Amino acid sequence: MKRKYLVPGAALAVALATGPASATELADATGAYLLNTLFLLICGALVMFMAAGFAMLEAGSVRNRSVTAVCAKNVALYAVAGVVFYLFGYQAMYGESLSGLIGIPGIWHADDAAALSGADLSGHASGADWFFQMVFVATAASVVSGALAERVRFWAFVASTVVLAAVIYPAVGHWTWGGGWLASLGFADFAGSTIVHSVGGWVALTGIVILGPRLGRFGPTGQPLALAPSSLPYVTLGTFILWLGWFGFNGGSQLSFSTVEDAVAVSNIFVNTNAAAAAGVLAMAIVSFARSGKMDLPLMLNGALAGLVSITAEPAAPGMASSMAIGAVGALAMLGATRLLEGLGLDDAVGAIPVHLAAGAWGTIAVAFSNPDASLAVQALGVVAVGGFAATVSWVVWTVIDGLMGAGLPREQQKDGCDLTEFGMPAYKFD
Repeated sequence: MKRKYLVPGAALAVALATGPASATELADATGAYLLNTLFLLICGALVMFMAAGFAMLEAGSVRNRSVTAVCAKNVALYAVAGVVFYLFGYQAMYGESLSGLIGIPGIWHADDAAALSGADLSGHASGADWFFQMVFVATAASVVSGALAERVRFWAFVASTVVLAAVIYPAVGHWTWGGGWLASLGFADFAGSTIVHSVGGWVALTGIVILGPRLGRFGPTGQPLALAPSSLPYVTLGTFILWLGWFGFNGGSQLSFSTVEDAVAVSNIFVNTNAAAAAGVLAMAIVSFARSGKMDLPLMLNGALAGLVSITAEPAAPGMASSMAIGAVGALAMLGATRLLEGLGLDDAVGAIPVHLAAGAWGTIAVAFSNPDASLAVQALGVVAVGGFAATVSWVVWTVIDGLMGAGLPREQQKDGCDLTEFGMPAYKFD
């Protein structure tokens, strides 16, 4: 995502080095700087709104007795991600590198002196960059919230979010977007199928292994049992909000909107992002009808999300037909991972791991089929390296959290639900 900007501001910087800039050059550079900053802020706001999408999706997917808890976790994770990324994460991701592994952590400071003086109007305002990068951290943490819903303790989840935002996500981001060792090998992940989504998926996977399944999720012989969602309309609304936010997620990762080339690229990104999601929906509608003669709405909605995650690694290079194929295969990968988790007795409350980890891995591999500069071997190496690191660190983190405070709610408290046991406040009043 971090790259050099080929915009009029860059040309101005060169001109200033050799002599005074003309009024036309200064006006062009200022216009480009303003466009880039506004574009990044709008796209960042769209990604921030995805927090509402995750909250609604999770609130609708869990049972009535756990809705307050998932809403609280979603607002808390967004707040924690912002504070921790300010204190440690941004610099660890983009600061001075320690052997290509991680940046030197520190508090982020805005630096717009060159822009304010007119000496360098390339790129965009530093605050716009920080904000856009921060909302991606919250997205990764939202994956964990959904998967562990209904049995993770609030403060245990907050502790895991701190480590994700301070260490796990920034380290992986430094390897790639920060110019670290994976970037030097040519690893490509345009908007974060692996860097964002799979990282959240790995943290979630280790968490559900350590916490165990929700009470009543599996029968006495290990067969999976359906737990009634509180509101399928909420799940549908959440999915549409996420779909909308994804245009900012993928489109904003172009990072510039000040040239004709940028405008064309962002337009293609929007079209391909939409196509992949649509194909994911239709693939799951067809599969569910073929299996049972009826359509499965939750599966169709997760098909849309799997398509979106899949195309995130490279939304600009493929054509529309290829994007549909990538989205459809991503939905099938999500379905296969869902069945695998159930077979292993692992309980993902909203299907977050199949959507974000499985489809994210597939999307990252698929880059090699649409981007001639990408290597299949390097893409696979990136998926494995990120997965190994995120899983190892998060396993240690969840183990420590579980030992110190108990990561999950005891079974007797699960009977009453998270809302009453942790918040004393049910989401709904039943007369």
